[in-house]
Amino acid sequence: MRDEGLSQAIEAVGGVTELARRLGLSQPSISNWVRIPAERVISVEALTGISRTVLRPDLYSESKADGEVDELDSARAQEYALLAVLLARAPDQGLLKQLSALRGDATPLGLAHVALAEAASAVSADEVEREFFDLFIGIGRGELLPYGSYYLTGFLHERPLARLRADLVTLGIERTEGNAEPEDQAATLCEIMAGLAGGRLGAPAGSDRRIFEKHVGPWMSRFFSDLENAKASRFYEPVGTIGRLFMDIETEAFALT
Repeated sequence: MRDEGLSQAIEAVGGVTELARRLGLSQPSISNWVRIPAERVISVEALTGISRTVLRPDLYSESKADGEVDELDSARAQEYALLAVLLARAPDQGLLKQLSALRGDATPLGLAHVALAEAASAVSADEVEREFFDLFIGIGRGELLPYGSYYLTGFLHERPLARLRADLVTLGIERTEGNAEPEDQAATLCEIMAGLAGGRLGAPAGSDRRIFEKHVGPWMSRFFSDLENAKASRFYEPVGTIGRLFMDIETEAFALT
């Protein structure tokens, strides 16, 4: 029997099939959920607008949210979750409407959020779907291959992926059922980093730094720069800017600590 948080999320998007589509998962995978997995909570929150305290109150009660995860790590988790959602699948009209309401401050990252909001308000879901196809799927292959192995070795499914899988096993992080993408795919890694930064994957303290420095930092900034400058990028240009700037912030922050 589904718990209340999962039921609300499904109702908010119009059904199990639609939630699966937005998350980039198979419909049977969502149908097998009893509650929203910990590593998916922040992405579902971003997609539905339903608070994580409602989606998984056992993990995100008000007291836990105030006492266990500081404001900075919560903001980091939300940034990773935003990137994960946008890289996993082209946003539909509902998500575009939510993105068009984004606000930002005068920092470079804040201005990039404003640019994303403007892009979301000026494009249709069909246009973004075609752009996503050209960027990441294509006929034969897309303009970009968003995988760590490819960026680090020039080939897919190479040693960087094997090393990442070994490190995830030590942290007790298992592959989500229904996700056909390898773990070094950009969206999947951002999803993992969202869970680690938010402290909800049960991993030891510092695990986010370890995964970032070994498996994210060495290549993902280059990927986001490529996304920012790709020929097919229009809506995804500010997504690339956000990702590049955020990767730089993460790199500098970990270097200081």
